[in-house]
Amino acid sequence: MHHARPDQIKTLGADLRALRKTRGLTLSDLAETLGRSVGWLSQIERDLSSPSINDLRAIAAALDAPISMLFGQASAPVDEAGLIVRKGARRPIGSAEQDLVEELLSPDLTDDFEVVHSTFKPGCSLSQPVSRPTQEVGYVISGQLDLEIDGKLFCLNAGDSFRIRGEPFRWMNPHAVSAVVIWVIAPPVY
Repeated sequence: MHHARPDQIKTLGADLRALRKTRGLTLSDLAETLGRSVGWLSQIERDLSSPSINDLRAIAAALDAPISMLFGQASAPVDEAGLIVRKGARRPIGSAEQDLVEELLSPDLTDDFEVVHSTFKPGCSLSQPVSRPTQEVGYVISGQLDLEIDGKLFCLNAGDSFRIRGEPFRWMNPHAVSAVVIWVIAPPVY
């Protein structure tokens, strides 16, 4: 069985608990889906035991979260853990699409919101609008991003910001350079 160093999995249980609650699931709901006991799951959420790789895959699938979200925890020095996220230690999140690189700027998922650093490469787009039960605000740091919110199309430039409150939206970057956006989402979705 693979055991991560304690400093590496310090927030794994807290993140799993936060994701489970965001999905509106109780401990027994998730344990039942996984075919495991409530006690087993509770121990993992309290970081008292380490799930195997296969357990993590099953949990990620049950929570509809990318497995990279659960593996991608860089260890932080003890005095920085939960407080500071260094540039080289951001956790990769979101879809596996090569054209969109998303990294978590928040230390973990235990806040009422998450902050994401998104890089939209030239030519990438979200083909179908998505709608999620969140409030979201984004700020374009560089490049240009086209954003369709509730059927209305906007071309955003560096320095522009936007808000989405559950409306269907999709994004596209038909421009020649990558667009870099800081995205704040409440509650956390990843």
